[in-house]
Amino acid sequence: MRNFNEAAGSGEIELPVQESLFDLGPSDEVGYRVPIACQVAGITYRQLDYWARTNLVRPSIRSATGSGSQRLYSFKDVLVLKIVKRLLDTGISLQNIRLAVDKLRDRGINEISEITLVSDGTTVYECRSSEEIIDLLGGGQGVFGIAVPQIVKELTGTISSFPSERVTADEDENVVALDELAERRRRRSS
Repeated sequence: MRNFNEAAGSGEIELPVQESLFDLGPSDEVGYRVPIACQVAGITYRQLDYWARTNLVRPSIRSATGSGSQRLYSFKDVLVLKIVKRLLDTGISLQNIRLAVDKLRDRGINEISEITLVSDGTTVYECRSSEEIIDLLGGGQGVFGIAVPQIVKELTGTISSFPSERVTADEDENVVALDELAERRRRRSS
């Protein structure tokens, strides 16, 4: 179990995680425009815009490059938007949510989809097993959990009914390589 509020480099040992047998969500060349990302994540445009400007959740496929340009969010981006929304709804401070999102940012969708986020109202913990959740409950404090695998399942079903955009090779100069999906696409086209 990891406490997202602890400083990086705390000396914790990374445990190996078995990779998923299939990719979750749509192809890495598929992105969603702002209105779709907002609707699917259950947030307002103002929230999405603020989170993008403050680097909480940035569009990893295509960022806005001026007036009239459209940001394009990946499946992973929309998943993180939904997680942020759920954490906010439970009363977690945006500062503590930022700490949790910073830890999730460098992870792949398969790795994120295997965790449960648990919080006591201030600190957000990452749990990978029911034993870790039981350890948190053993402290006698009230906690709540966000089962990320359930969000992934729900999002995969929901997002498939919305229009998406496929990034083409001529758009590569506008593509932002922030996550592993965008980076893989960049390497394939090189």
